[in-house]
Amino acid sequence: MSTYRAAQIAALGSPFELVEREAPRPGPGHVRVAVDACGVCHSDSAFINALLPGVSFPLVAGHEVAGRIEELGEGAAQRGWQVGDRVAVGWFGGSCGHCPPCRQGDFVVCQNLKVPGWAYDGGYAEAMIAPVDALARIPDGLTAVEAAPMGCAGVTTYNGLRRSAAQPGDLVAVLGLGGLGHLGVQFAAAMGYETVAIARGAAKAEFAMKLGAHHYIDSTGPTSVADALQSLGGARVVLATAANSEAITATVEGLRPRGELVVIGADATPLGINPNQLLFSARVIRGHPSGTSQDVQDTLAFSLLKGIRPTVETVPLDRTAEAYDRMMAGAARFRMVVTTG
Repeated sequence: MSTYRAAQIAALGSPFELVEREAPRPGPGHVRVAVDACGVCHSDSAFINALLPGVSFPLVAGHEVAGRIEELGEGAAQRGWQVGDRVAVGWFGGSCGHCPPCRQGDFVVCQNLKVPGWAYDGGYAEAMIAPVDALARIPDGLTAVEAAPMGCAGVTTYNGLRRSAAQPGDLVAVLGLGGLGHLGVQFAAAMGYETVAIARGAAKAEFAMKLGAHHYIDSTGPTSVADALQSLGGARVVLATAANSEAITATVEGLRPRGELVVIGADATPLGINPNQLLFSARVIRGHPSGTSQDVQDTLAFSLLKGIRPTVETVPLDRTAEAYDRMMAGAARFRMVVTTG
């Protein structure tokens, strides 16, 4: 590959434009990935709109990448990688290795985390350069389109559940049935939890049951979400995938004593929770960020084992703007994926 196409944002406020670039050579500890598919995540908007520090333009977003290694940089082969290996690169795009969290082995909260589309060009392109510590192997039973969303949406929900306090048989609620939630319900059911799906409107109940939910709560119904959860015995864990602080807050009283609220839906609005709601029942609230490349690989393997797949809509690279706009409008069912084939 001597050149490749990329859907870039030339400057803050500019539209997507398809450009042709010279293919870069990977440096030491890096590989060049031929991108087959890239999921479109709402977090990309934080980079495109320069809402986070250190964003620079021109910018190529995309941190749900699935493709094949086409060139190795120095040292990549010694790390076990070969040309042709199928790989995914997610939100975790590499770590610095020297900050305190990295020195403690907690790489996903690296203080200098390298997120594709922020630290370096992402996957809205036919090729990208990535560090080897960002790579996860894609098993043969998953297509690139199926694997791509697992690098962020998949690993975040899977990890959020498996690192929670819930044990098989516990009542676990998933708030939201969107891009994150529709995967969260599948993972929760497959992990052996008594799974509750919470969403707006009675019409979503059938879909929730198809995903594996044992119960459905309509958050717009006459019974509050908290009361509905308590009528089922109280949730051991609520996985809050909806990016809505009011909806997240409404679940707290539905937790059983020592229950845990795991927040993965991003909303800048403060949660309306008072200390007494936590103190007397010893409840816990915590955020959960994504996962390392090994966590992504675990997510892919578990998804293959249990038949879990994202529901996606695909568009070619030259329609990246359409995919992004559809995602931002909340019209995607449920993850938009850009393909290069």
